[in-house]
Amino acid sequence: MKTEEKERKVRSDKKRDIKPTIPIQLYECVSRISYVTNTPIKDVGELICKKGLYSTPVIDYLSNHFRRDYWANNNTLYTGNVEKLPYIVPKGITKRRITMRFLQRDHDKLARLSYSLDLTTSSSTGLLLEASIKNTDIINTFISNSIKKELDPNRMKQLREILKFINKNNPYEETITLGAFVSMLMDELKETTFTMKESIKRWLDDQS
Repeated sequence: MKTEEKERKVRSDKKRDIKPTIPIQLYECVSRISYVTNTPIKDVGELICKKGLYSTPVIDYLSNHFRRDYWANNNTLYTGNVEKLPYIVPKGITKRRITMRFLQRDHDKLARLSYSLDLTTSSSTGLLLEASIKNTDIINTFISNSIKKELDPNRMKQLREILKFINKNNPYEETITLGAFVSMLMDELKETTFTMKESIKRWLDDQS
């Protein structure tokens, strides 16, 4: 038998672990999104980081810490500055480790980002997660897509009409997004054993 036939082939869909230590407040936020969308924490972290890698606002923010050049996915070159000090997580805050798993191609992109930030892949992924989760477009889209998968078209329309009414008659000069609205709703119902779909249905039924 040939030697190469004896060698175990690496699966193309095999994932690699990245386990950054992040501020406890960030971990709790990921946990809350996990609860709201009924998605495992490790998957929430992975999906949000992947969105951040392709988000211009997120990369623009991270570019403030680039010590080496970075080519973004839209072929934009961000010039690094070796005189900058590497990003350091503030000391004296409680932290917790989060486990995420990425396909090799995504892991390679994270490694490239890490090189530009002059950080370990673990540290840069934690920074990317924090930058991405603070981007309202990413989070609202993530939660909204989860809702669309759970609710039938009629109930989805009803939910949007309620939200439209709230924003139209809101005296506080603030716009409430669908993602934020559902997050607040689920926060009120988190003591129950209902799923997101059941909770929203029950709430909608109470409004009719």
